[in-house]
Amino acid sequence: MNLPWSGPTRLLIGPEGLADWLSYAPVGHASVLVDPALAGSRITALVEDGLRRAGHQVQMLAPEGPGNAAEVLDLARRTARSEVIVSVGGGTCTDRAKLVAAVQDNPEAADALRNNSRSGLVAIHPRIRRKRPLLAVPTTLGPGSELSRVACMPHEQGKRLISAEALIPDAALLDASATETLPAHLLQEGVLEALFRTVTPYVGDHRELPVEDAFCEASAAQLASLGHRLSELRTAGLPAGAELRLDTARLSGLTHAPWMRLGRAPFTTAGWIVANELSAALGVRKMTAVAALLPHLWQKVLDGDERYGSERRLRRIWDRISHGTPQPLSAHPAHGVTGLIEGWGVERHLDADPARLRGIALRTTRAWGAGLPMLGGLLTDDVEELLHLALDRTDPRDSPALDTPQAALCAA
Repeated sequence: MNLPWSGPTRLLIGPEGLADWLSYAPVGHASVLVDPALAGSRITALVEDGLRRAGHQVQMLAPEGPGNAAEVLDLARRTARSEVIVSVGGGTCTDRAKLVAAVQDNPEAADALRNNSRSGLVAIHPRIRRKRPLLAVPTTLGPGSELSRVACMPHEQGKRLISAEALIPDAALLDASATETLPAHLLQEGVLEALFRTVTPYVGDHRELPVEDAFCEASAAQLASLGHRLSELRTAGLPAGAELRLDTARLSGLTHAPWMRLGRAPFTTAGWIVANELSAALGVRKMTAVAALLPHLWQKVLDGDERYGSERRLRRIWDRISHGTPQPLSAHPAHGVTGLIEGWGVERHLDADPARLRGIALRTTRAWGAGLPMLGGLLTDDVEELLHLALDRTDPRDSPALDTPQAALCAA
């Protein structure tokens, strides 16, 4: 089944959807970039079989390099004869394939990847268009790269975020076999990632956008419900069923949809930037860094620092989230999200030498702030304070943050 109404990227459901889409794609050589851990998996076999049945000669590649510009350009040369590019893997694998497809036949896009400017955001001009179809087959939940216009790329100065129309895949295949071996804790992390991606721009932009706000609020509440169901199964030692995994995958990807951010300020995700830089610097999972930072980010909002977002809007969407799940959660957003993270079993404790944090803060502001707009007014000292808070193992719920009558009015 195909869902043509899904946006710029067509959602394909199962092998029938794949076969239908391939019947319209050019036939010839197809290059499949697959996560090495999935080389012998059912989903990889499904994709390879579908391509061969459609008449393609299939080249299977399992790159294990760093995914930097040099590797992307090398893969673009190795796949230059391909009529179709396919990725089978998580966000990192999908991002690599998107970059490979974008730079093929596009010297300007290749030059953008080689750029050595200090900016962590690299925007490729909209006139640059991909010339070959790109199919993404996601095998994780959370990143949603299969429906997004951005890709992360390692760089000597940290991670870079590449943004371009040419990075939006033509199609994304969702199949239950893609996530059947994904560990329960990664399923749980995926829901938290999608929830964070939904709430952050909603809270960060102070403007009221009734239609877009309703989409975000409904998505956040549904993600909380899905996360709770996954948590119950994990606690009981039971696997998540195919339908639940597919529902979560669909909603995770759709949180990248343009209508979620239509009319919003472009740079309202400073917390996401800080979490990514912290994750890269410490070599920890991205969602561990997010879970460590999130309660403190929200407390900053509740303390009235408008650079981090709107207190009124945070309380409103948290009310929807906390009522969207049977999990008992505090009405205080920062305390409640701490309980949600713990209830879902997402690791949130970090270990690092505090002396390193100044260097991480300086690197973060150099790449994303200090005259660049992405940090939204946060300075190096602000970033360093956030990093110290993330390493503080004191339970945020122990802080004396009471819900006052004024706070109640903000939620109304």
